[in-house]
Amino acid sequence: MALLQIAEPGLSAAPHQHRLAAGIDLGTTNSLVATVKSGSAVCLADAEGRASLPSVVRYLPDGALAAGYEALAAQKSDPAHTVSSAKRLIGRKLEDVDTSHLPYRFGPSERLIEIHTRQGLKTPIDVSADILRVLKQRAEESLGGDLVGAVITVPAYFDEAQRQATKDAARLAGINVLRLLNEPTAAAIAYGLDNRSEGTFVVYDLGGGTFDVSVLQLSKGLFEVKATGGNSALGGNDFDHRLFCHLIEANGLSITDDHDAQLLLSLAREAKETLSRLPETRIQAVLSSGKTIDTVITRTEFHALTQHLVAKTLEPVKQAMKDAGVGKADIKGVIMVGGATRMPHVQQAVAAFFGQTPLNNLNPDQVVALGAAMQANVLAGNKNEEEWLLLDVTPLSLGLETYGGLAEKIIPRNSTLPTARAQEFTTFKDGQTAMTIHVVQGERELVADCRSLAKFTLRGIPPMVAGAARIRVTFQVDADGLLSVSAREESTGVQAQIEVKPSYGLDDETITRMLKDSLSHARDDAAVRARAEAQVEAEGLIAAVSAALALDGDLLQADELAAVEQAVTALQNRFEDSAEAIRHATQMLAQATDEFAARRMDRNIQRALTGQRVEDI
Repeated sequence: MALLQIAEPGLSAAPHQHRLAAGIDLGTTNSLVATVKSGSAVCLADAEGRASLPSVVRYLPDGALAAGYEALAAQKSDPAHTVSSAKRLIGRKLEDVDTSHLPYRFGPSERLIEIHTRQGLKTPIDVSADILRVLKQRAEESLGGDLVGAVITVPAYFDEAQRQATKDAARLAGINVLRLLNEPTAAAIAYGLDNRSEGTFVVYDLGGGTFDVSVLQLSKGLFEVKATGGNSALGGNDFDHRLFCHLIEANGLSITDDHDAQLLLSLAREAKETLSRLPETRIQAVLSSGKTIDTVITRTEFHALTQHLVAKTLEPVKQAMKDAGVGKADIKGVIMVGGATRMPHVQQAVAAFFGQTPLNNLNPDQVVALGAAMQANVLAGNKNEEEWLLLDVTPLSLGLETYGGLAEKIIPRNSTLPTARAQEFTTFKDGQTAMTIHVVQGERELVADCRSLAKFTLRGIPPMVAGAARIRVTFQVDADGLLSVSAREESTGVQAQIEVKPSYGLDDETITRMLKDSLSHARDDAAVRARAEAQVEAEGLIAAVSAALALDGDLLQADELAAVEQAVTALQNRFEDSAEAIRHATQMLAQATDEFAARRMDRNIQRALTGQRVEDI
């Protein structure tokens, strides 16, 4: 496993020289930065001794900004210019996000989300960069030097657009990204190294805005992700919002003022955190209308209000275990990650589901940052007493469109990263000199049911008969989960390639739906694919027969020609029927042209021999 002693290019450490690297947990609610000191990973605190930084940025009238606790304190009084939970918006289009409870005015861009602030339009990338700058400064002041790079964590279910947007935010902040690391994997690294654990583990990661689950096999020096799942539109914020809605309903309120909304939402968040420690809490507030709220919430009541949210986390857990091929009896431990896992009914639900007490001996708020710091330390080239190998996976299948609107999977989901796979394709029409490569993501059989990622065209294919060209298409996914695709025509060497950088991310509910649909529609999809493949085969045969008739139709008598044309028409009329019916009609056309094919072969042999001497053959 000495492979992991190989550093990133230009980052190999000289003997006795420790390169400064950090792990950053860029969270929805709070963010942290950690590093390895004297062989141990530690979170770095601010001047007041606080390790966490609220993921909130306020844009001030004088052109300055406030980030962290100062911005959080102003969120109630200046909600329109104080941006929080940017992680839920990064890499997305406005139409993909529920903005009903957000106090912002959004810009007109169709490509990415923009928020109107005093300092102009700000994207979630800009906001994330502002948070990352603060963390970078904290790390460099604490360590007394410049960082050579950082590992930044992302939800396992972030797609290419969301990962690329996160990487872009880091670049804006002046951070060299050593790797984007899936959050559950980072947590497993921290647990595996600290506890010397071995066996199959589940990482249950319920953060402020996202839920991730991973099934990992931990053994000495090896961290292998078997499967991932989750819902990146479900997190602690949703528990806050449910309590917020309950306060409105219980007090007969109609909230139209942004300040009131932010006040109640922050009080709901505080109440949720208090109920993790105490059996009840009181929420008191005076709204701008003069209306007074004085409501007591018990832990039992809060659990009843949000139990359906806890239940929603268990569905991806079941699917991930199924994908990994393991049962509850195979699970040695359940690692709890994220501040939202402190809620007692979350702990109870997980314990009841697995039949064992979850692991909580590491701080659930810090464990992701600690694992990222360990990985950053290795990638920076610092010698590590523990030699270990990290194997992560891709969350959704990647492929391309083939003739007939079919999605051909090149890299199936849960493939170990980094990975590269290639497959050969060919032309469908005679004389075809170009081919459009349509890259898609998803589990369904038809392109229409998958998500389009990118398109590019390979030109310069030599004109040949259909099926003669050999086009090799290669998919490469790097350790960050970012995709590049290339296509090469083998006989000429002409090639084209693209780095897939879609302009927005998947709707999070769509990710979950795509996986569920792939299972619930499996039988229907198989039938649709079979019919589409039969149609493509039939179209190819019809095209070949038409070309042959145009060239050698004189070989057929009138009645024979009529029989072939009748078989062609019969096949064309079957195109909307089942795959079996299309294949049967295709077989009938093939039989109807058998004699014609034999006569054509004789003629072609005669053509080839004309003018030839026996001794030259």
